[in-house]
Parts: sequence; C-alpha cells; structure tokens
Amino acid sequence: MTAASAPAHPLRRPGRNYRLLTAAAIITGLGTHGALIAAAFAVLDAGGDGGDVGLVAAARAAPLVLFLLIGGAVADRLPRHRVMVAANALNCVSQAAFAWLVLAGDPKLWQMMLLTALCGTGQAFFNPAAEGMLMSSVSREQASRAFALFRMAMQGATIGGAALGGAMIAAMDPGWVLAVDAASFALAGALRAFLDVSHIPSRAPGGGLFADLRDGWQEFVGRPWLWSIVAQFSVVVAAVGAAESVYGPLVARDELGGARPWGFALAAFGAGTLGGAFLMTRWKPRRMLLAGTLCVFPLALPSAGLAVPLPVAWLCGVMFASGIAIEVFGVSWMTAMHQEIPEEKLSRVSAYDWFGSVAMMPVATALAGPVEALVGRGAALWGCAALIVLVTGAVLFVPEVRNLTRAATTEVVAAEVPKPASADAEGSVGRLG
Repeated sequence: MTAASAPAHPLRRPGRNYRLLTAAAIITGLGTHGALIAAAFAVLDAGGDGGDVGLVAAARAAPLVLFLLIGGAVADRLPRHRVMVAANALNCVSQAAFAWLVLAGDPKLWQMMLLTALCGTGQAFFNPAAEGMLMSSVSREQASRAFALFRMAMQGATIGGAALGGAMIAAMDPGWVLAVDAASFALAGALRAFLDVSHIPSRAPGGGLFADLRDGWQEFVGRPWLWSIVAQFSVVVAAVGAAESVYGPLVARDELGGARPWGFALAAFGAGTLGGAFLMTRWKPRRMLLAGTLCVFPLALPSAGLAVPLPVAWLCGVMFASGIAIEVFGVSWMTAMHQEIPEEKLSRVSAYDWFGSVAMMPVATALAGPVEALVGRGAALWGCAALIVLVTGAVLFVPEVRNLTRAATTEVVAAEVPKPASADAEGSVGRLG
C-alpha cells in the first residue's frame, strides 16, 4: 500500500487514553527492567551457570512465539483494554510467585522456567493489544510526535528501572525486585481498565479465529517493507537478546564487578533511548524506514563492547549510542505501521511483527551457553555483532525500505499533542520492544 492510498485514521485529540497508556507503560517499565536483571542474578545466586540463565530467558521468550498470533487475533476481536488487563493480571501473579520462591530460598530451575513462561504468555497477549490500542489513540497528523513522546516517557522509566534494579540487587535479595515488578503490573492493569474503546468501530462478525489469522497474514506478506524488516529483526533481536540477557550478566559478574555496573550500562541504554525519542519529536525524516534501518547498525556496538570487554564507562557510552539509534528506528517503524495498516487489522499485523521479531529469541538464548562453551564468550559476542551488521545491510536492498515516504499531513498545533504522562503526573506521581 502506498502512502497515498493509506487508510485515514480518524482525527481526534490524543487525550485520556494516551495519558493512561503512557502512565501505565512508565509503571511497568520501572518494574520490568529491574526484574529482568533480578531474574538472571536469581538463577546465578541459586547456583546456576550461563546455560541456566539462557534456559530461563528462553522460557520467557518461547510463549511469545507460541501465542503471539493468537493474541493478535484475540485483540482484534475483543475490547483491547480487557485483553491488556487480563495479561497484566497473569504477569502480576507469575512475578509474585517467582518473588516468593526466591525470597523463600532454594528455587528450582524448573520452577523459575515455569513462572517466567507464564509471564511470557501474558506478554504474548498484551503486546499486540497494547500496540493496536496506542495506534488507535492518535490521528495520522499527530502520530509521529505522539509516538516519540510516548516512547520518551516509557524509556525514561527504563533508566530508573535498570539503575534501581541493579542497586537493589546489590543491596538485597533479587526476590524483592521481582516483588516490585509484580506490584507494578497490578497498578498498571488497574489504570488500563479505565481505557475508553468507544471510538473504535465494532468488528463485523468474521469467519473465526483462523480466518482472522489468515487475513492478517495476507496483510503482512503483501508489503515487502514489512516482512523484510521483521525478518531482519528476527536475527537482530536474537543476537541482542543473547548478548544482553545471557552474556551481559556473565561479563558483569566476571569482568565488571557484579550487578550494579551492568545496571548502569542498561540505564545508559535507557538514557540513549530517551535522547533518541526526544530527537524524533523534532526530526521527521521523509524516507522514514531508510533512516530507521540505517540506525540499526549501532545495535552491534554493545555486543562488541562486551566482547572486548570495554571498561564500564566506555560500555555505558556504546549502550547510550545504541539507545539513541534504536529509538530513531522505533518511532519511524511505528509511524510507518500507523500510516500503512488499517486500524481494524493493527493488532493482527502487530502480532505477526512481534512473532517474527522474537521467533528466534528462545533458540538464541537457550543456545547461548553451549555456544559460549564451544567457541568462547568473546567469539560468541563478536558473532552477535556481525549478524546484526549483515542482516541490516541486506534489508537495505529492498526498494520499499529505501523509498517508503511519509504521507503529507497538516500538522496540528503543538497544544493538541499531549505532553507525556510522566510530566502530567510529575507532581503526583517505558521490540523491541
């Protein structure tokens, strides 16, 4: 579909829904980014090794592969906010049980894998519903800046969540960080229960769940820019996931001094994403996918930095640069999706996007430990960096990626685009992901 023939999303001021979505994303971002660090160190504290860390990470990612497509079809059939609340409830219960096991002492590997798998299942249903809900809350004229502001607020939570998580783990049991994450899901779910879906047209009865999946697939494969970038990110996300979920904590433990420096490095990445999102509130590249894809190359830098390994200050620098780059891609990608995909199919197409992007993650994280044992940690990390560079170079050969242009729009006045919910709440109160 060309920009000229793209569906016109209804013009409305992104107000209450936008603020609720942003506030909830900030809350879960604060909890989740600390919990990801806590889960890795909970495995290590229980006597596990790099292979065990990889298995727990794979257990979280595997349900995304299994249930994302169903989650997308469900989110286009049911009110999206109800799907989001139910997924948050599952995440809350699973993380609370994980926290209790860790605090009680001697958690078993299979128990940690089961509970992280339940958390991943919740995310499989949540992600397509949340993406569809966010995109339906803004009009085309407001989309680029609104998405940048949303991501800026959300990624601001990453800074606090990663730094706070690293500091808490250094000072106390990782189980307390997991308990905070459970509480954040409960609070965010309560906020999302108040989302208004009255502006979304009722879905006409269709031919069933599988017919919806087939319809979403046809929408997906009919756009070369869409499926080629999703294929690219299936490799990129796997490489980044293996580097940051498995090798990163191990390098931190063996070379950098423990959890706190790794938390600082992840916080630097979050700071970079904040800066990148701010940049995208000002910059609207005409060939948005070309600009975004060029900014995927720097995602190879953290893997290379861990392979050396760089001192903590230098590692924070490359994490910061990669954070800026991924936000340029992220805002460009969301704007392209909003511009090109019909509203009633957003969650299904988003599900195929998420599915392709995370399909290789469970394999990559599960094999990270054996690959390290076979070729060494440094060689494995250099391999992650090389894969990112190779697949990103390849996708630039797709003409639609180079040439898809931003649709001409009439800009709304700045007052109509909301400030992020973090600013609204400052006096009273986060693909790849």
